[in-house]
Amino acid sequence: MIRKPDGNETSLEWIKSSHSGADTPSCLEVATTPATILVRDSKNPRGPRLALTPTAWATFLPYASGH
Repeated sequence: MIRKPDGNETSLEWIKSSHSGADTPSCLEVATTPATILVRDSKNPRGPRLALTPTAWATFLPYASGH
């Protein structure tokens, strides 16, 4: 599901990918809520966010990490 920010999420703690660096133009950030894991583009923090259930996130991680 893609979510547009509603302005009520100021308390989220966004964590930048450990693969991000000064020479890497594409960076992802992740924040968690009790029901979802949110993913956004660090270059567009007010843009759309991908919202995943914890189960979907756990299924996705092995593909994202290359393991």
